[in-house]
Amino acid sequence: MPVVPSPAPRATETRNTGRNKTIRCGLACGLIFGGLGLAWGSLPLKAQSAGDERHHALSLVGEPKFGADFKAFDWVNPDAPKAGTVRLWVQGTFDTLNGFGIRGNAASGLGLVYDTMMAGSPDEPSTEYCLVCEWVSYPPDFSSATFELREQARFNDGRPITPEDAIFSLEALKKANPRQAAYYKNVVKAEKTGERQVTFRFDETGNRELPQILGQLVILPKHFYEAKSAGGDARDLDRATLEPPLGSGPYRLKSLEPGRTLIYERVKDWWAKDLPVSKGQWNFDEIRLTYYRDKTPAFEAFKSGQVDFWRENSAKDWVTRFEFDAVKQGQVKQEKIPIARVAPMQAFVMNLRRKQFQDARVRRAFNFAFNFELANKNLFYDQYVRVDSYFGNSELAATGLPEGRELELLKEVEKEIPPEVFTTAWTNPVYKTPEDERKNLGAAARLLAEAGYTVRNGVLANAAGEQLTAEFLGASPDSERLVLPYIADLKKLGIKANLRIVDSSQFQSRERNFDFDIITDQFPQSNSPGNEQRDFFGSAAADAKGSRNTIGMKNPGIDKLIEKVVFAKDRAELIAATRALDRVLLWNHVVVPQYHLPFDRVATWNMFGRPAKLPSQATSFQQVWWFDETAAAKLGPGRGR
Repeated sequence: MPVVPSPAPRATETRNTGRNKTIRCGLACGLIFGGLGLAWGSLPLKAQSAGDERHHALSLVGEPKFGADFKAFDWVNPDAPKAGTVRLWVQGTFDTLNGFGIRGNAASGLGLVYDTMMAGSPDEPSTEYCLVCEWVSYPPDFSSATFELREQARFNDGRPITPEDAIFSLEALKKANPRQAAYYKNVVKAEKTGERQVTFRFDETGNRELPQILGQLVILPKHFYEAKSAGGDARDLDRATLEPPLGSGPYRLKSLEPGRTLIYERVKDWWAKDLPVSKGQWNFDEIRLTYYRDKTPAFEAFKSGQVDFWRENSAKDWVTRFEFDAVKQGQVKQEKIPIARVAPMQAFVMNLRRKQFQDARVRRAFNFAFNFELANKNLFYDQYVRVDSYFGNSELAATGLPEGRELELLKEVEKEIPPEVFTTAWTNPVYKTPEDERKNLGAAARLLAEAGYTVRNGVLANAAGEQLTAEFLGASPDSERLVLPYIADLKKLGIKANLRIVDSSQFQSRERNFDFDIITDQFPQSNSPGNEQRDFFGSAAADAKGSRNTIGMKNPGIDKLIEKVVFAKDRAELIAATRALDRVLLWNHVVVPQYHLPFDRVATWNMFGRPAKLPSQATSFQQVWWFDETAAAKLGPGRGR
């Protein structure tokens, strides 16, 4: 199951990669805000033999932790005070409050306004609990899913949430956004099957993720979108707009300054506030987001107390920049919060749509030229771990040579995958000594020569005289520290490389349209990979603008392995299929792996409380922390907000 591709992010704790991508905090907060999806294992055994059983929760790794009679999650303080304002920052700018279409640069935090059919648990990476729905059922062959909506479920204008709203939401989202159309493509029909009941029909059977994928459906108010705006314009999910949205979530948009600030206020009579699935959550009275063009002025704002929460993505800055007085005096706290999620593949992504990257030997040469160990020592204070799998830090990662069921699956696609898959364990090149540098650059040079490139007058070119070039596209000057030394090593091989920094809006547009040579991208995974692999690596997504297949991967063997993942019948089969997919992706050499952290680095002004136990998969700052008015008052005037 994926990191949720919802176009309406609820969380706004950004990992400031400059990409301004936000992922809804449903199943968990992960990449950018932290992200985990669903994991395989076993759906409740009774559900597999009794299709009409009604479930308060769904899990793909055993039973849900909390039964139908639970009072609150154990990773919240159910009595957390509701108070205060938290001030956060976002990099870039925005020009629309419509987070569902592909036009414009959507404002951050819009997911705070909306509810989904079910709510994911950031402590259980494969579990959803009913939120808008009261229960969910499905037949043994997983050919449909039926949801009974809660009678008290309301939009924030007081109108009830109906099956018609759920049906409208699915159809409108699929129409407005190609990613949503791909994500929900197997949901071919939605119909009202009771006064408060909606059933979704699938065009395939055996896909066990589909009921939970429908649980992630953002519920939109049909009556709002079918009416005209105050200015008399028709509302359209495909258009950019600055009209405040209507949802059913815990917050509403209070005010905004276009491109600069957003203020979300807590809906004090939120219909779900007393539900066990919601207790102790969304505790801030206001969430204020201020946009900054880059990290430097934002950090100065944090130092001066204008920003309250900071997630640090730079190892150097974590070590060197937190020496200001507020830290020394204990007013600002630095913490490393352990996170148990699957390590995402963060990497330099080579765009296979570009002619120079068609040959796998060229792509592999780029990996040989990347000196991770030097970067980790000189730039990152040895804080990072090199990524060596698309499913790292989990049992899903391929290791050693394939065997057993994994080997059987690979043999089914043997003619369509690299032969090394069967003979050699994939590893990253290692730079530990000066000899390693000579060895790795030498290996890169040999690969380039095998691909037809030779150095002529200091220029690396093929037989047609075409020089090997590569432009790294970034959205933050921070990327210079990592990319420029890498470019210097590429130039030793005769490769003409450069770095282009653009603003976040331009970066987003170029990424969406696949207009780049190389970018840094992440492929956040879960303990239960499935349908989202089609969007990451499937051939059909390669030409779909706005898809997550930034690589441009088109490989029939990979397509077949993805389907093995999607239709795995049990956990053992899923592990085997995922390891096979991982191995084949690695041996295609389409990325240069970077690094990951086993924890989140956060700093806060010392005026927040939090549960004794935080969720295992995410920091969940906005979701479960709260404002401590007494502690804030001790910080001085203006803090007791």
